[in-house]
Amino acid sequence: MRSLRNNHYTLLFRLSFLLAIGAFVSTTTASAQSRRTAGDLQNAFREISSNVRPVVVQVNTVSVIDRRTINPFEFFFRFPGRPDQFEIPRAQPFRQEGLGSGVIVERRDNKVYVLTNNHVVEGVDEIEINLHDGRTFKGKLVGSDPLRDLALVYFETQDEVPIAVLGDSDEVWVGDWVLAIGSPLGFESTVTAGIISAKGRSGADRSFTDYLQTDASINRGNSGGALVNLDGEVIGINTFIASSDGGNIGLGFAIPINNAQKAIDDFIEKGSVEYAWLGVNMGDLSELLASELDLEGKKGAFVYNIYGKSPAMKADILPGDLIIRLAGRTIENSADLSRTVASLAPGESVPLTLIREGTILSLNLTLAVRTIERDGVEVNVWPGFSVAPITSQLREQMKISRNTGNVLIGGVVDDSPASALGLRSGDVIRSLNGKNVRNLKHFYSLLNSGNRIKIKINRMGNELDFILNK
Repeated sequence: MRSLRNNHYTLLFRLSFLLAIGAFVSTTTASAQSRRTAGDLQNAFREISSNVRPVVVQVNTVSVIDRRTINPFEFFFRFPGRPDQFEIPRAQPFRQEGLGSGVIVERRDNKVYVLTNNHVVEGVDEIEINLHDGRTFKGKLVGSDPLRDLALVYFETQDEVPIAVLGDSDEVWVGDWVLAIGSPLGFESTVTAGIISAKGRSGADRSFTDYLQTDASINRGNSGGALVNLDGEVIGINTFIASSDGGNIGLGFAIPINNAQKAIDDFIEKGSVEYAWLGVNMGDLSELLASELDLEGKKGAFVYNIYGKSPAMKADILPGDLIIRLAGRTIENSADLSRTVASLAPGESVPLTLIREGTILSLNLTLAVRTIERDGVEVNVWPGFSVAPITSQLREQMKISRNTGNVLIGGVVDDSPASALGLRSGDVIRSLNGKNVRNLKHFYSLLNSGNRIKIKINRMGNELDFILNK
């Protein structure tokens, strides 16, 4: 009996010993794997920093500001024939220095091209490019694009210069490790690490690009620098930070490199970026609009006006349409449509999908070139105003009776035919072509029924007639 008990204890001891050894080995293996994983990441950071820092440059700028000192007593003591008697000599021009970063993206013969932000070099008189290895060159502006905050400068050399490897920003995932490289506060070749915090961010009052958000530390001077993935590829151009005091709080934003690659070729070959143009005046679909037009749950860009002789007008896009797809891409809102059009090439034929009066329609159109005139007032726009339904709250505030009308003019496009006729914001639309407007959906149906519209409006109790030609 004692022998069996001893054998039992012996077996328990051996089993406990083996479990302890197994646990120790398992813990040791896991610890070793953890160390290897951390070591692999560390080695990756080292390799990326070594390879990419040479392609990121410091961009120093100077803006020469002319200053003139005025004698406050000059007016009282100026004598005829002696106009310069009390003039004080002109002061020396003030040299305002600026700082940023840039990425060497291409070389053609002796010209080496550096991509940076427009706000780094906008309006400056002198540009100096400082390379990682200490070489300094005089830079010259090739072209700039304030719509996307991009600019290209170049310097000339016959010597060897490293060129950045550009990645695919569409393949970036939220949570990916990234490094930000630049010259924050003048500390050149600074490397910080973080992750991609979000994609597709809007910001900085620019609708022609979206942004990659990162918590990699970015400060003043990082603008124009590189955001790099673990393959050492540049996947973004660091552009701005969100901060209440101007310092880093982990909210940095970079232009995706895919949004910049076409700009590089346009800058070199044309000196400026050529954008595609659709020719619509648009906005987001509000809950009220969606309810009035039976578009609840839908997303897209709502069309208010169509520019004359535009691709949109030629393709028969109409006011009141909701654009939901363009060139195979889903359109979430008006900013999304702007970015999508900006990413396409002028002259490109693309499919477009929209919703009109509850029906899904597929169209094809050929995009045109966006020009300065098309951003201004030299193009006719149809109908030249936006409308809104008259809610019960609005009726009470504006004292609009129910038999006055159901739709009013929200805004009028400056210098449009509607503006020239005298239509005003707040005018209540009673009828189009003799038919009383029942609601917003009915308004767009009547508006799109022809090219010549007779509009009867009520303005502060007075009824006025206008004729609007498309």
